[in-house]
Amino acid sequence: MARPNRQGNDGPWATPAGALAGLTALKQQGRLTGPVAVLFEDGIYALEAPLRIGPALNWPIRFCAAPGATPVFSGGRVIEGWKVGQWKGQPVWVTELPEVREGKWNFRSLFVNGQRAPRPRRPKNGLFRMAGAPGLKFPAGWGDGGQTVFECKPGDVQDFRNLTDVEVVYLHFWIEERSPLEAFDSGTNRVVMQRPSRAPLVGAFGTQLADYYLDNVWEELSEPGEWYLDRTEGRLYYLPRKGEKPSETKIIAPRLLQLLVLEGQPDRETWVEQIQFEGLVFAHTDWRHPSGDGATIYGVSRLDHLSRGNRAAAGQAACDVPGVVALEGAHHCVFRNCVFRNLGWYGLSIGDGSHGVRVEGCLFEDLGAGGIKVDGASARRGQLESRMTGTIFLTDNTIHAGGRVFHSACGVLSMNAHRVTIAHNHIYDLYYTGISCGWEWGYQQNAAHSNTIAWNHIHDIGQGVLSDMGGIYTLGVQPGTVIRNNWIHNVRSAHYGGWCIYPDEGSSHLLIEGNVCYDADREPFHIHYGREILVLNNVFAFGGESVVRISRAESHVTATFLRNLFLAEGTPFFRWPGGSRPAAVIRSEANLFFDATGRRPFFQEGNGRAMSWKEWKRLGLDRFSLVADPKCQDLKKRGFKPRPGSPAERVGFVFPDLRNVGPRPPGMRGDVDDGKPARQGLRL
Repeated sequence: MARPNRQGNDGPWATPAGALAGLTALKQQGRLTGPVAVLFEDGIYALEAPLRIGPALNWPIRFCAAPGATPVFSGGRVIEGWKVGQWKGQPVWVTELPEVREGKWNFRSLFVNGQRAPRPRRPKNGLFRMAGAPGLKFPAGWGDGGQTVFECKPGDVQDFRNLTDVEVVYLHFWIEERSPLEAFDSGTNRVVMQRPSRAPLVGAFGTQLADYYLDNVWEELSEPGEWYLDRTEGRLYYLPRKGEKPSETKIIAPRLLQLLVLEGQPDRETWVEQIQFEGLVFAHTDWRHPSGDGATIYGVSRLDHLSRGNRAAAGQAACDVPGVVALEGAHHCVFRNCVFRNLGWYGLSIGDGSHGVRVEGCLFEDLGAGGIKVDGASARRGQLESRMTGTIFLTDNTIHAGGRVFHSACGVLSMNAHRVTIAHNHIYDLYYTGISCGWEWGYQQNAAHSNTIAWNHIHDIGQGVLSDMGGIYTLGVQPGTVIRNNWIHNVRSAHYGGWCIYPDEGSSHLLIEGNVCYDADREPFHIHYGREILVLNNVFAFGGESVVRISRAESHVTATFLRNLFLAEGTPFFRWPGGSRPAAVIRSEANLFFDATGRRPFFQEGNGRAMSWKEWKRLGLDRFSLVADPKCQDLKKRGFKPRPGSPAERVGFVFPDLRNVGPRPPGMRGDVDDGKPARQGLRL
């Protein structure tokens, strides 16, 4: 009943856990005779533990918001009992938390009026750089780390109060590493960290040491909006922003790491099926290193890829960070118009043995890691076929403000999975890759194939924090995978590798068609190495170093470029490895080249030697391509569509139709258009 009866033995459940228990009982009693909708009224539902749904509840059930309601599934607790005082000449709020003092509660996040509040860091802006790394041999590159000691510049690190609660966050290569301090010697400026590094303490490949900042520093508590938890005292300090009052400010501290788990049993081929979630908000969770601090992870029974151990970081893409909402062995389950906000890990993970899962029209924001992670068993390792994951639909979602703790997380990370559709999403404000697809390095067997990445708007990623990233990144052999009609721009790296589309190690058999990519600090398009990639009818414009780069030459054709519009501003159009023949690596024909500075097109070998347009053509490349002004609408405002009569028509280039890029209105959602541009013959 929607309202309690007079006897009090029927009516709404008080809690989500009560609803799950009641539904399970009704199912066991045989009282469920048709599809069920469970409506949640407005308000915050503070969970005591993650909600866990197993095969016993299998039934067509919709958990959804009541009309006009915004139900919030919260992993946090509202903090009250504030006392107002003074701190360094400004107001400070202080409250006592006995559970913290007794060691029963420790949180690393705080949410104030729906926003993540920062812990005090040093320096406030920018980064320090390590001054020395004892025992490290230079030049250094990616490889075994294991370092726990570095030397700082005088004054950067101090004998801080609560020293072991201070965390060093150092940024290098394509990962962040995070470790609490163990000790500091002010006489030698020697810093000792509790966790060994995953990679050598250099920024990237070479001799430049890693950049870092210090998080959770008591002495740096100074700016309105910052907070500090003194675990020894059991006191929480908060510096209010202008206009905030304790009676009107909702401050929530997280108690949980996860909120909802769908737990099938892939090894037994027993699934969670036909469960839908609509209009719900998932919020207020904390973060931990996935294999540390006694953190229990639900919804992940295969832990072979959780390789962090006690290391300060894992591999790329924060791949071992779980989902706050986690699925394993889930079939035909749906998340529609939900909100994932103020979370410590990935918002949603779709794990082993999942099929037919849809995530549509959801909002992911203020995330400790990324938005959505998809994974399954590795084909190469011969794992159970029942653990393979595929036929996943991730459409019309908005993902932004991610990587707030795990900076290397992706907007969408799809690893060992096939027939994944990632389309019509808006992804921005991240510190690493927008969409990552595939998970086997080189030409070995890959579970990823037949994936579609289309109609996504991806921008403002990297932001100078990490290196070696792409708006769209692929890895390994992926026959049938298509990257089509995406709009990607404003990619900025730290040391190297800010690219719009980036097929990495062994990426093969891809169709890359109809994308508009521009304003990358390195290149709009970069291939590390791969084979048989067709690059058709794209706009690649305005890279900081060149327009296209291929960084490894092999004994086969890596890519074919056909009917593309290449735009430069005084940079080379192509760069390739020194000592190799570009004509042996690529095929390129019927393209249009234009340098907006008026410079004649040129190309560059890895050793720095420039090659003219005539020399390029003598290699047998771009024999029927054109060098001409494409007469775009407005290059300065990034209006790339050629006007009627443009020379682009002569090479058969058709400007990609981007009108449907990004999330569609609810009434227009459904199947994803393949986005194929009209095929035209070449008019040479």
